[in-house]
Amino acid sequence: MLRQTIFLLPLLFIACINVDKRVEKDLNDFRFIETTISDLSTGYMQGDFSIKAVTQAYLDRIEQIDKNGPTLRSILQINPEAIAIAKVLDEELANGQSRGPLHGIPIVLKDNINTHDQMYTTAGSRALKASKPLQDSPLAQQLRAAGAVILAKANLSEWANFRGQNSSSGWSGLNGQTKNPYVLTRNPCGSSSGSGVAVSANLTVLAIGTETNGSIVCPSNANGIVGIKPTVGLISRSGIIPISFTQDTAGPMARTLTDATIALGALTAIDDQDSKTLAEGRVALNDYTPFLKKEGVAGKRIALYTAPLGQNAEVDSLVRQSIRTLEAAGAAVIEIDNIAPRATGGNSFQVMLHEYKEGLNAYFAALGENAPIKNLDELIAFNEADSIELKYYNQAYLKMANEKEDLASEAYQTALANLRRMSQKEGIDRVMDEHDLDAIVAPTGSPAWSTDWLNGDNYHVGSSSPAAWAGYPNITVPMGDIHGLPVGLSFFGRAWSEPTLIEIAYGFEQKTNARITPSFRANDEE
Repeated sequence: MLRQTIFLLPLLFIACINVDKRVEKDLNDFRFIETTISDLSTGYMQGDFSIKAVTQAYLDRIEQIDKNGPTLRSILQINPEAIAIAKVLDEELANGQSRGPLHGIPIVLKDNINTHDQMYTTAGSRALKASKPLQDSPLAQQLRAAGAVILAKANLSEWANFRGQNSSSGWSGLNGQTKNPYVLTRNPCGSSSGSGVAVSANLTVLAIGTETNGSIVCPSNANGIVGIKPTVGLISRSGIIPISFTQDTAGPMARTLTDATIALGALTAIDDQDSKTLAEGRVALNDYTPFLKKEGVAGKRIALYTAPLGQNAEVDSLVRQSIRTLEAAGAAVIEIDNIAPRATGGNSFQVMLHEYKEGLNAYFAALGENAPIKNLDELIAFNEADSIELKYYNQAYLKMANEKEDLASEAYQTALANLRRMSQKEGIDRVMDEHDLDAIVAPTGSPAWSTDWLNGDNYHVGSSSPAAWAGYPNITVPMGDIHGLPVGLSFFGRAWSEPTLIEIAYGFEQKTNARITPSFRANDEE
C-alpha cells in the first residue's frame, strides 16, 4: 500500500500543476483581454458589440477576479449607474452621434477624485466611507462629456499614502490590501495602486491616478503598464482630495501609450478654481496623438540619470539594453549622475506638510454642512478611536501637518522658494540647458517587493523625485521583466514638454513591446 501511495504522489503533483495552469488560463480567458480604445471604437462602429455589453463584461470580470478568485481588491466600489450610462451612449451611437475617441470606453477613477453620483469619495478612509461631494470634479465632468463609462472607484493607499510611517502601499481601511496581479504576495506600489492593478488585470481599459511623488509612475512600473504624470497645471486638481498644491496632479494609466495619450488630451483644462491651470507659459493641447511617432526617438538628445543604478544588477541590465535600443533608434545618449541639490527633498517634505493641512481643511469645508469630517482635528480623532485605521500604521504625517503654521508663514514661504529654485532652475532646467537635452531617462523602479504590513514598503530603485519636486512631466512605459515581474523606464523633462516625451516614449515602446499580461501567480515559486 505504501509503494502504491508513493507511486501516486507524482501523478497527484502533475494533476495539481495542470489544475493551476487551467485556472491561470481561465483568468485570462476574457473576450476583451488587452483590448485598446481603438479595438472597442472599431467594434462599436461595426456593430460587433454594444457599449452595454462591454460594460457588463468588465463588471463581470471585476466580480470574477477582483471580488473573488485571486481577490485583487483593486476596486473599492462599483458605479451603480454604469449600465445606464452605457445604454445612453449606445443610443447616441445608434443616432450617429459620437462624443469623441473615449465614447463608450470603460474607465476607473482613483477614489480620491470627486464624483457627484451614487458613489462616495473616500480616500480609502473609514472616516469618509459615506462622504458624498456636492459636485463632480472637473476631471469627472470632462470624462463624462467625452463619453467615457465610469465603471468604478479604485482602491488606493489610504490618503494617497501620506498618512503615517511604515505604511503598505495599496492598503486602505475601507478595502484592505490591493494585490499585485503578477504575483499575489507582491505589492502593487502606491498610491494609485488600485488604478494600476485594474488596468493591468484587464478590469478596465483606462484608469486615472494621482501623483504627488511617484504615485502614478510607481504603480505603473509594478503593474507593467503606461503612466503619464503630466506637468502640474495641465489637468485641474479641483475636487481631488489633496496633499500638495505644488506637486499634486492627476494622470492617465493604460496598457499602451496610445491609450494613455488619447486620455491625456481629454483631461486638459483651464479651471478658474485651480490657479496652476492659469500659469504663464502653460502649453496644453486637446489632442496629443500627433506626437505618437514610431521614429520619435530619432535625433533626440537624451541623458541617462545614473543615480538610481547600482541597486539591482538585473534592473541595470534592462536599462543598458534600453539605452542601446534608444541609440539604435537614432538618439544620442549621455550620462548624468546628479539633477537637484540634496536639500531639495527636505524642502519638498516641508511644503507638503504645510499644504496638506491647508488643502485637507479646505476640502472638508467644501463638503458642506453634512460632511462626515469637518477638519483635520476631527480626522485625527476619528482614527484614534477606530479599531482598524491604526491597527498596523500610525498617522504621523497627519499630526505633523496639523501642527504647521498657515501658508503665510516664513517657514512655508522659505521652503517653497527653495523647492522651486532647487528643483527647477538648479535642477532639471539646469541639467537640460547644460547638456542641450530633449529628455532624461531612468529606471522607474525595481520589481515589486513582497507586501509587508509590519515593516511597510521596501523600495529599492526609484527616479520619480526630480520631476515630482519640480512639477514637471514624467512618462513610464514597460521596458522588460525580471522573473515575470515588470519593470518600467521613465522619460521626464521640462515643464509642458509632454509632446516631446510622448514622441520619445512611443518610439521606445514600439521598438520593445515589453508589456506582459499578468498570470496571477499565487507566489514566487509558481
